Amino acid sequence: MKDKHRNWVALLWWIGSAALAFPQPAAVPRAEHPRPDMVRADWATLNGEWQFAFDDANRGLEERWYREEKPFTRRIVVPFCFQSKRSGIGDTAYHDVVWYRRNLDIPEAWKGRQVYVQFGAVDYEATVWVNGEQAGFHRGGTAGFAVDITPFLRPKGNAIVVRAYDPSADRGIPRGKQYWEPASRGIWYTRTSGIWQSVWMEARSRQHIRSLRVIPDVDRSQVTIEAVVSQADPGLRFRATALADKEVASQSETACRSLRPTVTLRLEGQRLWRPERPLLYDLTLELVAGSQTVDRVESYFGQRKVGVLNGKVTINDDPCYLKLVLDQGYWPESILTPPSDEAIRYDIEMARKFGFNGARKHQKVEDPRWHYWCDKLGFLVWGEMANAQEFNPRSMALFQAEWQEVVERDWNHPSVIAWVPINESWGIPQVYQDAAQQSFAKNLYYLTKALDPTRLVVDNDGWEHTDATDLFTIHDYSPQGAMLAERYQPLEKGIYDFPYRRRGPLALGYKYNGTPVLLTEFGGIAYRLDASEKKDQWGYSGIEPSKESMLARLKGQIDAIRGNRVIAGYCYTQLTDVEQEINGMMTYDRKPKADPAEFAAILNR
Repeated sequence: MKDKHRNWVALLWWIGSAALAFPQPAAVPRAEHPRPDMVRADWATLNGEWQFAFDDANRGLEERWYREEKPFTRRIVVPFCFQSKRSGIGDTAYHDVVWYRRNLDIPEAWKGRQVYVQFGAVDYEATVWVNGEQAGFHRGGTAGFAVDITPFLRPKGNAIVVRAYDPSADRGIPRGKQYWEPASRGIWYTRTSGIWQSVWMEARSRQHIRSLRVIPDVDRSQVTIEAVVSQADPGLRFRATALADKEVASQSETACRSLRPTVTLRLEGQRLWRPERPLLYDLTLELVAGSQTVDRVESYFGQRKVGVLNGKVTINDDPCYLKLVLDQGYWPESILTPPSDEAIRYDIEMARKFGFNGARKHQKVEDPRWHYWCDKLGFLVWGEMANAQEFNPRSMALFQAEWQEVVERDWNHPSVIAWVPINESWGIPQVYQDAAQQSFAKNLYYLTKALDPTRLVVDNDGWEHTDATDLFTIHDYSPQGAMLAERYQPLEKGIYDFPYRRRGPLALGYKYNGTPVLLTEFGGIAYRLDASEKKDQWGYSGIEPSKESMLARLKGQIDAIRGNRVIAGYCYTQLTDVEQEINGMMTYDRKPKADPAEFAAILNR
């Protein structure tokens, strides 16, 4: 019945119901658990109204705004950034330093336990105080972090303060599509500063599980669970239980003699995760002392492997033709923050209805709830880092540190099949001929493979590849299918003689390395659903005058790509319009520009 209801809601959304497209937020927005892969029973959301202040003169530290006597006169709705309408502020001017404050009520039942506050993401540097004492610091705008606030708590009357510093015009930090100029233009969009993902707190025992890594082994019908615990204790046991349809499928335990206890679960008659049948195992992780459970975490995993065979990408050894869509993850009233869990799921379901089997999340590290729904719905993901725009020792250090956190955060999602640290030479603008920048691109490839040898890695998506890449990806916005067919027809004859040129497929001095060839940006077909829309909008190769011409151009391009026996998949630009860029299959407020069945008839030919 729920599925029928969801289908009906989707239909109403398609015909243009603005109320359904962006349902009004509840009293506490985004109140669902932010990390379904790491759930404890005792948790509470800290989303909702916080006190807020701009600090344009950067006086807050000197004047000790983290002390309780300093009032913040504004109010903001977390987790939405102050630039967004949903925050209740909607100010897109430069404000590099901002402050947040709210009171903390610690449940009586948590007494005697450790209390952690977790931040999904704060852009770009975050300093956290509790009751006037500094409790934590984090640098990096895309990955989350946790702060142990236990030592700073009082029996009653607690307050948390966050100072966020986001240097708006700094092109050396990972920023993705956030524009460093005052107003959006071209492919660059409104900035996001400060808290932009959910904030929550949870109670943990002194001995607890800090993190976990799930390593499926399809060939041996088993899965290895690696945990990181707060302290080694040979009297403590780490237990992992896999469940299929709520029945125990496998269980194993080991003593916590080190900080990284590891167990392997045998999976008799293993259930494989694949896009057309995304079967998941529930996973319960426990720390046990005698007969007492000291800590318990609920998670899940998918049993699947990713590979390459005969020029094709494989899932569980079966060839998988990739039909991806470029998804930038922006929203009209909330910018980088999805407005609701339902909105996250809607985007994925619509992409599937259009005929795609996955997405390349472009220049954004997405909300973990998006990854969760991709896991549940069987939607393949290329995880991509937000890039900087400058190359120097500082930018390299900042990028590598943050990218490592991203890979570690999203490791356990079976939907993620590829990592893309760099897009189109962003942050390495001279990689075509500069040996240092080529070395950095290759280093990112090898770093990512060291962090995660189970997935495919692209060194520099679309342009100027080195020989260190698992996939040979090309970006080509030729307007007509006939041009694409002619340009890549030599591949079918075994001719891989890509000419050396800036913004071409190869960096100077490198040769094609024999990996699968994919067209990972193309299309960008613009069409105005409403002719009265703003005239500063743009699209690649102009704006189509009608739905029919949009579909005809799309058909010509898809036919050209699918007609080439060498090309192993594609990524179409793009799922939705974003601000002034109207290359989407849906408008910015998520109205499809054609019936999903019309898109699917072309993509599924």
